Amino acid sequence: MQRFANPRRFKRLSAALLPWTGLATLGLFAVGAWLALLGSPKDYQQSDTVRIMYVHVPAAWMAMFVYANLALASAVALVWRHPLAEVAGKAMAPIGACFTAICLVTGSLWGKPMWGAWWVWDARLTSVLLLFFLYLGYMALANAFDDEARGARAAAILAIVGVINLPIIKFSVDWWNTLHQPASVGRMGGPSIHPSMLTPLMVMAVAYGMFFVTVLLWRMEAALIERRLAARRLLAEMSPGAGAQRA
Repeated sequence: MQRFANPRRFKRLSAALLPWTGLATLGLFAVGAWLALLGSPKDYQQSDTVRIMYVHVPAAWMAMFVYANLALASAVALVWRHPLAEVAGKAMAPIGACFTAICLVTGSLWGKPMWGAWWVWDARLTSVLLLFFLYLGYMALANAFDDEARGARAAAILAIVGVINLPIIKFSVDWWNTLHQPASVGRMGGPSIHPSMLTPLMVMAVAYGMFFVTVLLWRMEAALIERRLAARRLLAEMSPGAGAQRA
């Protein structure tokens, strides 16, 4: 980790990866969309409504995956003072919030024909809504203080405490009687989904993952540029020449 603590080294790595991750994202989304819309069959009960799964399920997986990485980055920033961990956390929080929003919206679209309601206070749905609020809380705290370091610490603590919500989301369908269906992929005995549906689902999941990596690298690069410009402006304001000109 310390090897890539240098922003210049990180930017070289990012510049090398971004073209490949960008192309992989576009290609995987194209293949996944074709498989999901044309290459997979209708469900015998849900008909074409089942195709919402190819957007909803990967978004739900990524919402939890990104938050786990957000908490990890926050812990590294607090304990080891890794210079890029805080940048990574602030960069990935809006991405995770977007994934969570997609999960909630598509879940409502899927729930209406299946359950007869846009929203129910189901344990799984409620815990995912709480995850969305945790993302919003992290972003609000990170920008709530004039002292950027204080805001970063407060946001990092919230992210670490919020990890307790991840197992609640994962096991809510097992711990409580909910309307949400139990796990169909990550379960003992292997996936219960037919390969004709599992394949596009996994392709879309990988596409979401590559999209996350691509946007995260972009946002981190932009944040590092902003920090460098802010440091140069501060240095210019503190220089004797700048003070003489103002006088």
